[in-house]
Amino acid sequence: MSISAAFFAQAQDVSIIRNSIDVYSGSPMVGSSKFNAMAGSNGALGGDASSLLTNPAGLGVAISGEINGTLSINNNKNTSSLAGSSINYNVNDVDLGNVGGIMTFQLMTESAWKFINIGVNFSNQSIENYVETPGNSNLMYDFDVDRSSSYAGHAYNRYGNLSKTSFGVGANYNHNLYLGVGFNFFNATIDQYDTAAFKSLQNGAIDYFDKQNTPYFERSTGFSASLGVIGKVSPNFRIGAALETPTFWEIERSYDFYNDPELGDDFGYENRRFTSPLKATVSAAVVAGKNFSLNADYSLGLSRPKYKVYGPAETELNDFFEDNYKNVSELRLGAEYRIKQLRLRGGYSYVSNPLDALTINRFTNEGTTGDQSYSNLILNDRNLLSFGLGYDFKSFYIDAAYQNVTSKYSNPFMRGILTDNIDSAYYSPTDIVTSDAYIVSDVKNSRNNFFITFGWKF
Repeated sequence: MSISAAFFAQAQDVSIIRNSIDVYSGSPMVGSSKFNAMAGSNGALGGDASSLLTNPAGLGVAISGEINGTLSINNNKNTSSLAGSSINYNVNDVDLGNVGGIMTFQLMTESAWKFINIGVNFSNQSIENYVETPGNSNLMYDFDVDRSSSYAGHAYNRYGNLSKTSFGVGANYNHNLYLGVGFNFFNATIDQYDTAAFKSLQNGAIDYFDKQNTPYFERSTGFSASLGVIGKVSPNFRIGAALETPTFWEIERSYDFYNDPELGDDFGYENRRFTSPLKATVSAAVVAGKNFSLNADYSLGLSRPKYKVYGPAETELNDFFEDNYKNVSELRLGAEYRIKQLRLRGGYSYVSNPLDALTINRFTNEGTTGDQSYSNLILNDRNLLSFGLGYDFKSFYIDAAYQNVTSKYSNPFMRGILTDNIDSAYYSPTDIVTSDAYIVSDVKNSRNNFFITFGWKF
């Protein structure tokens, strides 16, 4: 499929696609350090409030109350390469990553129902991302007959946070069957900038240009619900399944626009409604006594992202997702080994590329233009490797975890046109830069996440 010129002009920016998938169709997966060290794989194990991130039936596994808090320290490094040059940039964040708790209520009856448990979990992660790409003097832009420039650099800058607050109930039937339901409330903040730099061929001065409809700011809330079940096939083997509804988002947007025929340079406001994909998870776990456990989760998106249509931008976005979006799958593996009071943990996860191969008109490094197909445009698959330690002081415990997350993708930017009523060009205070072609850099993203959890069991 080719991405049409009209699509990105009306849809405002490539980043709208990226955020629709990466932010609004994703979900915070920052749990306790135990959860994070096992790569988020606990769908058939459960036992703590982080179960609300995967399978709420895990609440029913708990037989004692618990509360914990997790500090998250994150490093996000992007390396963007173009025409033989690269720029590295690191972003560091410290956040309250997770708070969770379970209250257990043992049913003192002759019934096979043993426990009814209530869980609360707050998961929070930074979505800050900065990609700076070097210039290429072979790429020329004509502002007017007396002034030409070469492309001198580009910066994509996103600030913000994504959080998920979950409330759930889990039940234990005869210590063999566990059921659960969860209700999830999301909040997202996005402040996003898109700036290009050009060097004058006449006097060497550098001009900076903001893309039309940027910077933009979004404040969003969402809701989803989840159902889950875990069953013991044998004393040492469990299976689980969970279903999470789409997240129904309400998005409030504000943005800068430039050179409007009637309003000039001003601010715009709009509201959007967005629905993320429905998601299912199946799980299996081996529990070898009290010393070793191994869990595997497989999650699959069952629908596509979709905007409520208010105008041509939402129609074009929905058409794009209909034609080019692939149902995202995720595999998570996690294990824990106990040596008396010491816990050793490790995990791995893989998330598939959410988009088909896409063909766009792009600049070559020599300055010519032409069509090229990319299998990893805008986003790509992601690999996560994790490990951790924990120590149990009877009622109190301390856990720590480390995650390394990597991804490589092709980064399109700088396309902007000004024809008829379609305007997605780049603006300085007095000038307009337009081109039908993208510049495409190669981006390597590496994230190093550290977590420490303090918990109390009662």
